[in-house]
Amino acid sequence: MPVNVTGPRGERALLVSVSFGRAGKVPSREASQARAAARTDENGSEPTRVFPHASDEESRQDEFRELVVSAGAAIAAEMAQHRPKADPATLLGSGKVEELSAVAASSRADLAIFDHDLSPTQLRNLEDALPCRVIDRTQLILDIFARHARTREGQLQVELAQLEYMLPRLTGRGKAMSQLGGGIGTRGPGETQLETDRRRIQRRVLQLRRELEAVRRIRTQQRQRRESVPVPTVALVGYTNAGKSTLFNALTRGGVLESARMFATLDPKLSAIHLPSRRKVLLSDTVGFIRDLPHTLVTSFRATLEEVRQAEVLVHVRDASSALREEHKAEVEKVLGELDVLQKPRIEVLNKVDLMTPEEMAALNGRGVLVSAKVRIGLDDLLARIDEELVQDPILEQKFQVPQSEAEALAALEAGAVVTEREYEGNLVRMTVAGPASLLGRYRRFRRTRNN
Repeated sequence: MPVNVTGPRGERALLVSVSFGRAGKVPSREASQARAAARTDENGSEPTRVFPHASDEESRQDEFRELVVSAGAAIAAEMAQHRPKADPATLLGSGKVEELSAVAASSRADLAIFDHDLSPTQLRNLEDALPCRVIDRTQLILDIFARHARTREGQLQVELAQLEYMLPRLTGRGKAMSQLGGGIGTRGPGETQLETDRRRIQRRVLQLRRELEAVRRIRTQQRQRRESVPVPTVALVGYTNAGKSTLFNALTRGGVLESARMFATLDPKLSAIHLPSRRKVLLSDTVGFIRDLPHTLVTSFRATLEEVRQAEVLVHVRDASSALREEHKAEVEKVLGELDVLQKPRIEVLNKVDLMTPEEMAALNGRGVLVSAKVRIGLDDLLARIDEELVQDPILEQKFQVPQSEAEALAALEAGAVVTEREYEGNLVRMTVAGPASLLGRYRRFRRTRNN
């Protein structure tokens, strides 16, 4: 089963944000000042946030806090540092590590969470220097995925990603990790616990890959069956917490979990909807992307993300109210590039416009379809845009002459196409309809020619 890295709900976390390459040098604070600033009262009030100076990265830090809360931790204190480059040994530098240790002790933190990936060496050195456990951004995201995985497939994918992350970070812990024997024939280094763990993990990784490959084959078979009947798929993609599941429910009444927590949706959901042209499409709700999404997750969730690869149209759902919407767009496109789907037709949807002023909404005109899934604004415009972008099973306008005795054909044309003209002549119904080519083709025998 996947490994829970943040432990029980309510575990106290010290948040550490680090950025690199900024001009100027941020003066270091004394450890005593950091201890005093980070101290919380006995009633567990809001922790003091220790930032060297006002930063334009507050939105990034808000996202980091939300990740931590989504993992079930309570924020005990926060620290941030800007450096010209990363320290290869500790990421932060020795002076800042001492300060961090003091803050961790005074805030009674159970673990320190870094908003940055740590190398195996950095992780080991920080764990030795701090009075609490240490995890990095990737471990945090993997833990959230483990919490939200509900299906067997999702659990397999999370476990594979965790093990692939863990494998290069296995390190020996001195003599205690060695299995040394005594007596004749048992002298020598023997097999270390590290080697045993590595081999066991490698075996499990191979097993998980085989199981997920079987899942992928089943999905491929299901997809081929769907493709035997030409029903195109439209996939919702976007940054985590952009409102994809709320939009999915608004369009399908599908009852998918809607949550402000990040990565509430892991397992893809498919539901049929009808467009204004009356043709049917399958709408897919997919996992949200995020800044610096761990590559192991993109690889492990390949079977799930196949729905994105196979979709005819991508609907990129964006949070219009976010100050970082352009950065979030770039991050989503980065992952779409990894999936090699940037060439697909893509509809930009600016969601949550109910949180904006009329002036702010006016400034976004022409940059996408403005919607609010929550209060159901702009949904008809979105469905019309999807209709326009679909090239598979195109909409055709044709004239038919159907005997009234052919009730099944009349019902099918009226249900699956838009009737623009209709007149009766004897027992014949003359009609002009606009509908999907696949539907009209089934009734080509009733098509009117110039002679009838």
